[in-house]
Amino acid sequence: MTQISIPAVFARGGTSKALIFHERDLPTDRELWPALFMRAMGTPDPSVRQLDGMGGGLSSLSKVCVISPPTRADADVDYLFVQIGVTEAKVSFDGNCGNMSSAIGPFAVEEGMISAVGEEAIVRIHNVNTNRIIRSQFPVHGGLPCSHGDLTIPGVAGTGAPIKLVFESPGGAATGRLLPTGNTIDLLLPEVGDPIEASIVDAANPVCFVRAADLGLTGVESPIDLDKRTDVLERLTAIGAAALALLPAKPGASTKPKRLALISMVAPSKAARTLGGEEIVAADADFAVRMISSGQPHRASPLTGAICAGVASAIAGTLVAEARGPNWSTHAIRIATPSGVLTVAADVAEDDGGWVAREGSVYRTQRRLFQGAVLVPASDVSNFLNSTIVG
Repeated sequence: MTQISIPAVFARGGTSKALIFHERDLPTDRELWPALFMRAMGTPDPSVRQLDGMGGGLSSLSKVCVISPPTRADADVDYLFVQIGVTEAKVSFDGNCGNMSSAIGPFAVEEGMISAVGEEAIVRIHNVNTNRIIRSQFPVHGGLPCSHGDLTIPGVAGTGAPIKLVFESPGGAATGRLLPTGNTIDLLLPEVGDPIEASIVDAANPVCFVRAADLGLTGVESPIDLDKRTDVLERLTAIGAAALALLPAKPGASTKPKRLALISMVAPSKAARTLGGEEIVAADADFAVRMISSGQPHRASPLTGAICAGVASAIAGTLVAEARGPNWSTHAIRIATPSGVLTVAADVAEDDGGWVAREGSVYRTQRRLFQGAVLVPASDVSNFLNSTIVG
């Protein structure tokens, strides 16, 4: 059987991994993209392993990024994020992946799209999904991104060069409003279980926050244990659907958001152990989150989810602000995740027009893991352009 060969890079960004394509190497007919991306990742796979593709059986490892020249004058590069399902044939172009955003600036420099002079590169990334600018700052040497450094991030073994990501004006990324419903707390009526209070905040990505205690949980459960709680996951899915129904359409958009990127349980910080067995002392964090993406408990935290949680913690009256500890500071918001404590910063203010998120920032690491071509069976996806048939 012949296969189609398409140039690609496989990279880690933060706690995620993705295939990165140049748009020029993909079919000009975008209707072909979903089938191509699913086949490349090994989706759908009822066994939840994606063995016949590049995916890793987790939502954080089943992603695609498409890079192209900028379409905005204030940007250096365009970045489209695509979330690929694992067990189901689902492809979503809604929302952004903050973790993979950390790989985009270095990719643009390594690919010669941007020249880096001196010891630091600053790349302005236009995330097409949210129409927001992300400023990426990272060290370079000899015109190329540094691959070694001393920064450690929760969920990733070893160290790497620090990448500072600044999400400019992250509020209303999907809906046009930082508080999509206008409320800090809404009462949701999910189809499964009792009514439940939630804070729906749209910063970098829309997130529905609920109290872990309202679900009979502590908020520091292991994602491995949560995976076994089908009752909890079913309940959270229903809560997400109820929250999605309340989201308004973004100004100028013809349709409302089709997907709620993240659902998060939030709780006051408690003593817990990470997936790596390290101890988190309650005083080491301001609050704890357990996030669900694509129906799966996240092993760390989606970066956009962490940015949103940080912003939400600065908005008086939200469930996140309710959970935060006494030593909380907007300059270093410490979020306890299953893989460790993640620190973000949020510039949030209240004015006559309501709450405004000016910036959200965080440090990440990234690494290019593979470069070459991804192969897709030609019998599964036909009519590709700009590709090569191999035996």
